[in-house]
Amino acid sequence: MTDISKDQVLDKLRTVRGPDMEGNIVDLGLVSDVFISDSKVYFSITVPAERAKELDPMRAAAERVVKDIPGVTAAMVALTADKRAATGSAPVSRPQPSAQPAGRGQAPAGHAHAGHAHAAPGQQPPRAKIGVPGVGAIIAVASGKGGVGKSTTAVNLALGLKANGLKVGILDADIYGPSMPRLLKISGRPQQVDNRIIQPMENYGIKVMSMGFLVDEDVAMIWRGPMVQSALMQMLREVAWGELDVLVVDMPPGTGDAQLTMAQQVPLAGAVIVSTPQDLALIDARKGLNMFNKVEVPVLGIVENMSYFIAPDTGSRYDIFGHGGARKEAEKIGVPFLGEVPLTMDIRETSDAGTPVVVSNPDGVAAGIYREIAARTWAELKARQAAGGRSAPSIVFE
Repeated sequence: MTDISKDQVLDKLRTVRGPDMEGNIVDLGLVSDVFISDSKVYFSITVPAERAKELDPMRAAAERVVKDIPGVTAAMVALTADKRAATGSAPVSRPQPSAQPAGRGQAPAGHAHAGHAHAAPGQQPPRAKIGVPGVGAIIAVASGKGGVGKSTTAVNLALGLKANGLKVGILDADIYGPSMPRLLKISGRPQQVDNRIIQPMENYGIKVMSMGFLVDEDVAMIWRGPMVQSALMQMLREVAWGELDVLVVDMPPGTGDAQLTMAQQVPLAGAVIVSTPQDLALIDARKGLNMFNKVEVPVLGIVENMSYFIAPDTGSRYDIFGHGGARKEAEKIGVPFLGEVPLTMDIRETSDAGTPVVVSNPDGVAAGIYREIAARTWAELKARQAAGGRSAPSIVFE
């Protein structure tokens, strides 16, 4: 296999003219750090947010010249917008969901997965979902909307599972707004194993992969649906996860393209839905529940985050957002209620500092709550396996 160097890639990219045909994209400083893995080249080109659509041909030209390098099998090139440079600019439209599936995440016929719906007469049966070698179960943590503390819940759930004796990893599936590097206080770029597979980053005994390790924090991603699909599948399947009991996937908020990609192409053992108590958040949470039901991913339960507020000075409790809405919703639709997480200064401050409460204050009340939620989640998953229902994926080696 031909070795590919960053210098080769940059030399080729110097042949691509910059915006308005001035200079070239490398010498203009528009090209991000180049990442090479398994003969695939990844990089982004920074452009003004309001010109993203107009300058897409420049992105395509950069992709084309890199693919011409001997030994390169694929190139993933994204347009990104520097948030600071784009202040006051027109907002960038998020990519619309694509009907075209990302082929790498699909399995050849013959690999079955428990819980798949039978095809209607005359229709092709649904493709089976390929597991990840070494990973015993994959659990999605999702929410119907942003701002409910889903990522904080996901990271403390993962750390709770580890505290309960399991080997755990986290996949940050939020391409547009990755948060795991900050929540777990991890910086730097991942390394390659045998010049092929990416080595996950690690902290607090948790293996982690996130787009945030490949793109600077202050850069906004401008990727179309198929590129998001491809990136997710590569971060899942081309990472040396090793032997894990469970991989927690921090899903993006909502029910868009990235969520459907994970739900339809990955053998999820189950999903945990995060909501706050008020009615509006619960309406959005129901959308997430409905999405998982439609793709036959079992919902392991609901977590009510920001369930109540504990005043740091007096210890008094206040139900700022109401209370018990998620529990009632769980009872109404017949899924387990996994627990209530209070809104405390401790959780917020430790999350911002990259020292999640489960590891920074393991004997505290909040850490105990997360460990209990982790235990209930795992017990629900094992109960489903024991009952012979929709269970964790059998590992299929490609």
